[in-house]
Order: sequence, then C-alpha cells, then structure tokens
Amino acid sequence: MKFKAFVYVTLKSGYSDPEGDTTADALKGLGYSVNKVRASKAYEVYFEGKDKEQAKALIEEMCRRLLTNPTKDDYRFELSEQ
Repeated sequence: MKFKAFVYVTLKSGYSDPEGDTTADALKGLGYSVNKVRASKAYEVYFEGKDKEQAKALIEEMCRRLLTNPTKDDYRFELSEQ
C-alpha cells in the first residue's frame, strides 16, 4: 500500500527560536501586533507499507531516526493512504 505522511516538527517549549524571533520582529516592523512567532518544519513523506499499522510504525521510526532531534523537537504527523 502507498502512504503519505505530513510530519510537523516544532521546537519544544523552552528552546530559543532565533528564526521565529526574527520573523516576529519583522512582522512588528510592518505594523502587525504580534506577540510571538515560533518557526517549524513540515515534511511530506511518500512511502510504502503493508498496512496502516506498519505505516505508522515506519513514520514514527523515520521521525526518531532522522526527521527530528528528540532532545529539542516535538513532532506530530498525519497519515493517509494514496
């Protein structure tokens, strides 16, 4: 079966986010009333698995092994069949 996963990676609370801070400052400079911006990453991963349970296990493994740093990152994903 073919699957697609959207993986969203964000910094855990307490970690500095220079990209988010710079973006917030730029938005304020443009006149927007912004309190805080947090930058994040999104990945679209297309892959194959024998069923949805295996696909979930595979994307979890991909997140732990490469797509995130478990020390500083949180993640979530949305999985769908293709």
